[in-house]
Amino acid sequence: MSVPTLTLAEVQAAAGRLAGQVVETPCLHSRTLSALCGCEVYLKFENHQFTASFKERGALNKMAQLTADERARGVLAVSAGNHAQGVAYHAERMGLPAVIVMPRFAPAVKVENTRRFGAEVVLHGDTFDEARLHGLALADARGLTMVHPYDDPAVAAGQGTIALEMLAAAPTLQALVVPVGGGGLIAGIATAARALQPALEVWGVQAERFPAVWNALHGAERECAQATVADGIAVKSPGVFTVPLIRQQVRDVLLVGEDDIERAILLLLEIEKTVVEGAGAVGLAALLQHRDRFAGRRVGVVLSGGNIEPLLLAEIIHRGMVKSGRLVRLRFDVRDVPGALAEVAAALGRLGANIDEVQHQRAFTSLSLERAEIEVVVQTRGDAHVQQMLESMRADGYRVERVG
Repeated sequence: MSVPTLTLAEVQAAAGRLAGQVVETPCLHSRTLSALCGCEVYLKFENHQFTASFKERGALNKMAQLTADERARGVLAVSAGNHAQGVAYHAERMGLPAVIVMPRFAPAVKVENTRRFGAEVVLHGDTFDEARLHGLALADARGLTMVHPYDDPAVAAGQGTIALEMLAAAPTLQALVVPVGGGGLIAGIATAARALQPALEVWGVQAERFPAVWNALHGAERECAQATVADGIAVKSPGVFTVPLIRQQVRDVLLVGEDDIERAILLLLEIEKTVVEGAGAVGLAALLQHRDRFAGRRVGVVLSGGNIEPLLLAEIIHRGMVKSGRLVRLRFDVRDVPGALAEVAAALGRLGANIDEVQHQRAFTSLSLERAEIEVVVQTRGDAHVQQMLESMRADGYRVERVG
């Protein structure tokens, strides 16, 4: 069986088709993240695309090469998120009829965003695989051209234009770190980057819960989970076209955990003031989790997208505050007398803590009748501040413990 091919010339041709049609996103050095990661970090902000994802590039490159007859009949894509919006947006711009098949579980906001671009949205099946099978049948019945999210040379070539832009902006990069789902993004980037700079290393990153490409490279059989915060790369079956290219061009694929991904999302929000989805944050998560592999090097990280549900982002922020000690739960054992709660609140205020929640418990406690239990959630400056508070309050006679 012959190995699939993709060339630098194809990626450069894709760049010509995309010129002026997609955003040439910034590639910027981050001084603060460089200090945290122990290497020089350059961020490629693909979350700045109009649909907030790199997926536009591959979709447009594919559709730009359709014949007049194919354009008249239209295109079909199967996607629950970023690819759907990229296809729908550029199909509308080009005047192409577009059908997007999405699983019934697809988030309502993504369904509505896709419809907003004028695409016909078909909701079918409870899983992505069921939607995919229905999409294939529908494309065949209607004579529509399938725009695959990753397993297509034209799509991979479009994604590879990211590498051209990164190396033009930061020509001394020594490594690129790229999210991996089905493999189209990294196949395109690795092909272009290593053709231009053969010594440059390309690393892929997958969520530990969806290690399909990692399995393929390492001869392993780790099972995929039901879900991950990096839903944009939650792919169980990588591309037939992409995996051989990844074997040829990519140094290795690294795995990152859910906590690491959440931390990376929060760091990018706090430090770079940019919103990324889970898939877009795995590159930074890899730099933090696998520091020894990149120490002292100049590393480009692709922030592949920024489409994250607001409620999920809020939960990640909340959990991050808890993990860093900036939001803690304290439990006080106090005398059950008037003014006891006010005294606790005043003491916390003097120590610089801001009370978020209070629960005053008499009945549901094992304490003796003359005592009461007070639980407070307080905002602090971090773990060191919490420890100082506990020591000071205990020195003043308070019975207090940290419970969360």
